[in-house]
Amino acid sequence: MAAQIIDGRAVSAHVHASVRQAVTARRAAGQRAPALATVLVGADPASEIYVRNKRLACADVGIESIPLHLPADVSQAQLLQEIDRLNDDNGIDGILVQFPLPRHLDTTLVIERIRPDKDVDGFHPYNLGRLAQRLPALRPCTPYGVIELLKSVGETFYGRQAVVVGASNHVGRPMMLELLLAGATTTITHRFTRDLAAEVARAEILVVGVGRPALIKGAWIREGATIIDIGINRLVDGRLCGDVEFEAARERAAWITPVPGGVGPMTVAMLMRNTLHAAALRATTDPMTTEHATTPPQPEASTAGGQ
Repeated sequence: MAAQIIDGRAVSAHVHASVRQAVTARRAAGQRAPALATVLVGADPASEIYVRNKRLACADVGIESIPLHLPADVSQAQLLQEIDRLNDDNGIDGILVQFPLPRHLDTTLVIERIRPDKDVDGFHPYNLGRLAQRLPALRPCTPYGVIELLKSVGETFYGRQAVVVGASNHVGRPMMLELLLAGATTTITHRFTRDLAAEVARAEILVVGVGRPALIKGAWIREGATIIDIGINRLVDGRLCGDVEFEAARERAAWITPVPGGVGPMTVAMLMRNTLHAAALRATTDPMTTEHATTPPQPEASTAGGQ
């Protein structure tokens, strides 16, 4: 029996609705709407689409969108100066810099310059450290969205064998931390893994985010597994596909995400949730300096108990 589809668009719509309701409640209580600054450097067509989608999502849920478009030849110093200005603006709750940046700009410096309590991408070392300590504050959007997708199909996590394929800083590594936080027994694989097929075959929960079309063969999939395919690749004929051999994998899995329409919508939805959460954090804690977090944000309740 073919796997059931995990509909990321439907789940993301529920997240949008909950954020919209919370924003409406904030405004009814006399508070301003949360505000998200989106920083786009240059004119990369894909980045422009991503930023436009995020601004449309802001409009949908009632978050104020503040666009900043900088030229491709902006200097490192100028970009950091703009981030400092956004850090110091008390009317802005979240700052998102669209990646990738032009080659002459240092992504690490940019990530670390954003105040942790405005880091709605969840990439700052402070926020990743909180996640590693099981005290999450602002969480990386894509892994956070994957957890929501898994919860939407009743995933129990505790004692389940989870395998993550891909160890990138923005997806694979925080995905491992999210699965550990949720209670799964988690393995992370990467380009040095010797027998990837054997690791995949163990997975009751499989999360793949590499960027290589059909890297994961359907024959590798464990019967009844839940598959989350984060990869999105454009083939020579213009079609989009994921990192998992979809049709063959669907014959063995219980649940699977499509590409597109799976994880992608969730990343934007969790960005909206993070922006709302950032606004709430900033309303209840002292502001952080741009140098270090003098007053750490209050964590959300851990879903992993004393694990």
